[in-house]
Amino acid sequence: MKQPEMDSDTRPLAIEAHGLVKRFDGTTAVDGVDLAVPEGAIYGILGPNGAGKTTTLRMILGIIDPDEGVRKIFGHERPHDIAKMIGYLPEERGLYPSMKCDDAIAFMGALRGLPKAEGKKRGRELLEAHGLGHAIEKQIRQLSKGMAQTVQLLGTLVHQPKLVILDEPFSGLDAINQGKLETMIRDLAAGGTTVIFSTHVIHHAERLCEGVAIIAGGKVPYAGSVEAARDRIPAQVRLETREREGQWLGALPADHRREGDFFYFPLPETGIEPMLRALIEGNAGIQSLSIERAGLHDAFVDIAGAAAARALEEDNAAEIGA
Repeated sequence: MKQPEMDSDTRPLAIEAHGLVKRFDGTTAVDGVDLAVPEGAIYGILGPNGAGKTTTLRMILGIIDPDEGVRKIFGHERPHDIAKMIGYLPEERGLYPSMKCDDAIAFMGALRGLPKAEGKKRGRELLEAHGLGHAIEKQIRQLSKGMAQTVQLLGTLVHQPKLVILDEPFSGLDAINQGKLETMIRDLAAGGTTVIFSTHVIHHAERLCEGVAIIAGGKVPYAGSVEAARDRIPAQVRLETREREGQWLGALPADHRREGDFFYFPLPETGIEPMLRALIEGNAGIQSLSIERAGLHDAFVDIAGAAAARALEEDNAAEIGA
């Protein structure tokens, strides 16, 4: 059953979509997607390649129209009417190789209505602020892949949009540049900008997002808070005891499993305290006890299934090996 969309949140919605459907040549690429992204949120669209992430984002942006369903950005059903409020970084990167960095940023700003002179001024300021002051006069062809991607991202932000949509923004970046991008996304949200990004890397969504839509096979089986997704799976207890036998074993949940000196079982609904008392009174000899909350990966497997989780892992492995 689909989960509610962060229903305790009272913020206005930056993005609202109901029943989005898109077909290509008789094949349904997106099948009934619902989304609700509050203003100022960092929101992730998480799923393997080919799941429908890019198609969903393009429908939201108005690049393509849905065959069915409705989408709104800041209450507007026609995204093109408020294009100046939106920054978009597509999955397919592309800058004119002969352009200088500040000119490339100014050009992207001009596409969103920013005067060229102001765009160039802001572009230089952004390059300086992000450690690329030395590259202002360089042509795009002279930059590393990571630097060129940063320039394109700055061009996405130069007109100071209220909504930023990033399609697979971490793809192709090394660990250092991924960290810089994560910081940039957090800073945008801290300043009140709504950020929505697609990804096939779970740890980016888990570290950054307050809300996430899990998409697989064009459907969204879950859309809501990351915390609620993780809470679908009971926390797991890891218990180590000095003693191996005794009446205290009866205090453990029936579904526990034993591996050497360790016991593993879901956290009881009544909490850990009643069981702890029984273990202490029974002289079990507690050596260690830890409670581990389920991660977003476990939640993804539970929600989307093992096949979709394997597809994510294969996508990650292919990118690392590329």
